[in-house]
Amino acid sequence: MARMHARSLLWSPSDEVIERATITAFARWVEATRGLPVTGSYQDLWQWSVSDLPGFWSAIWEFCDVQASGDPSVVLADSTMPGAKWFPHVELNYAEHVFRGRLAEDLALQFCAEGGNASSWSWGQLADQTARIATGLRRLGVGRGDRVAAYLPNAPETVAACLACASIGAVWSSAAPEFGVPAVVDRFSQIKPQVLLAANGYRYGGREFDRRGHVEQIQGELPS
Repeated sequence: MARMHARSLLWSPSDEVIERATITAFARWVEATRGLPVTGSYQDLWQWSVSDLPGFWSAIWEFCDVQASGDPSVVLADSTMPGAKWFPHVELNYAEHVFRGRLAEDLALQFCAEGGNASSWSWGQLADQTARIATGLRRLGVGRGDRVAAYLPNAPETVAACLACASIGAVWSSAAPEFGVPAVVDRFSQIKPQVLLAANGYRYGGREFDRRGHVEQIQGELPS
């Protein structure tokens, strides 16, 4: 094996960056509200986070103003791994928190296709597309706990589809369209998806790749 050599530090945040960091604000809030000396160094905050799991995550919950229904007072009901049970008496929605406090006209996504065509979606556009997809999924019978498989490229529509699943409590699983049929079937067959979302192809290296045949094969091997 090659010998490991000490290396110089490549980057360190400036005092201004540290002062503006959310983790700095959190440490000061913990010290003010919990009376814990965690502002001396990052190591102090880290040590508390691993030695008092319920205390740390209860503070995170309160500091981040997590919106949920139920009682969050029980943080870690069972620490057994695997199988730990966190906040067993509450329910929350990831998509709700993604969109919380966003202005419809503000920038949500900025993207560029391989051909060089740059575009963007506002939070209003993303919310609209998410709602449309969620409505379509519900019409297909998708509900809480159902699995939705996605054979989709890295695109804004994929983001909206993922958020749509989260909004109705469905489980999202995805694979990139450059994956071959066996790899995709191996993944998706294990979760028995109720719906398969797929693109007809993708572009890479200046070439267009048609995936309609792959989609038909995948669909045929997923009886669920």
